[in-house]
Amino acid sequence: MKNGKIIRILSNLYTVQIEDQLYDCQARGKFRKDKITPLVGDLCEIDMENKYITKIYPRENYMLRPSIANVDIALIVTSMKKPNFSSYLLDKLISLVTLHGIKPMICFTKMDLLDEEELKELKLVKKYYETIGYQVFTNQEIQKIKATLKGKTLVVTGQTGAGKSTLLNQLDEKLSLKTSPISEALNRGVHTTRHTEIYPIEGFYIADTPGFSALDFGGYQKEDIRNSFIEFSNYTCRFQDCNHEKEPNCEVKEAVERNDILKSRYESYLTFLSEVTK
Repeated sequence: MKNGKIIRILSNLYTVQIEDQLYDCQARGKFRKDKITPLVGDLCEIDMENKYITKIYPRENYMLRPSIANVDIALIVTSMKKPNFSSYLLDKLISLVTLHGIKPMICFTKMDLLDEEELKELKLVKKYYETIGYQVFTNQEIQKIKATLKGKTLVVTGQTGAGKSTLLNQLDEKLSLKTSPISEALNRGVHTTRHTEIYPIEGFYIADTPGFSALDFGGYQKEDIRNSFIEFSNYTCRFQDCNHEKEPNCEVKEAVERNDILKSRYESYLTFLSEVTK
């Protein structure tokens, strides 16, 4: 028996990495009986003679869309143009990965398509997210991104067409991941990634995943959404359980009025609250 990490799943075939070697394995039938679904990123035990996965070790965290486990960082790739910047989608991804126990990082792409006024606006948005505690990069800062990721397992996510595969190719040109042009009619990209796979890159692991086709807060409560907005914890409202929605003497709402909290982010928050109460 040896221990390894599942780095790719295609149909019923699991590719497990043990040190520098890859092994294609099957999963034991007992997993289905025990309602265990092996995921990319799982640490596992394999029977080397028969090439069977015999055990899945407890996970630090996991996501089902994309399907991946034991992730340290989620790099949210956010296009500024073609497709256009969506603060709603960025905030939703930040909240969702936070709720899954994963640290969010942000990478803005396609700055070369922005005019001077749009670049000025981007700098203000970037500064806000940095101020509240997130690490924010652009796709022109590849070396800085690499330095931040040493020893980590990273999942890359974001809107379709934002440049995820292009960014991965910049991190390691040997990947040669397929990219696809933006649909001018739809102002969005075309999915080029069909499955989740982890690639070892210069001292860290990085996962390329299919684009998100649906994002929802199913199973979460208002309090969960509130707690996923980290800047809200800087304010003390009159009511301890304040949801910063309709309550009086709400310091968060006052901060929005003072522009201390980004208005678009607060609007995202209100939209998320409405989604969990439908």
